[in-house]
Amino acid sequence: MLQQPKNGQHLYEVKIYNKDVRAMVKENQSHCYFDDHWADVQFHDIMANDEAEARELIAKRFPPDDGFVIEDVHPTFMD
Repeated sequence: MLQQPKNGQHLYEVKIYNKDVRAMVKENQSHCYFDDHWADVQFHDIMANDEAEARELIAKRFPPDDGFVIEDVHPTFMD
């Protein structure tokens, strides 16, 4: 985690992949822009006030219009 939580924020783990890359990899092709690893689920941590905000923030970074699919978002508890 690169940042400390601000007041009221929580750490969320996001599972995300790219459906366009996944489809191309199944056809033994590569996407012209995104690496093949995006065919598999990637894990990202994000600080947000709630799950809805976490989804909004990750969608800005990885837009659904570019083929990104959020598979799961759940809170991660820190020590």
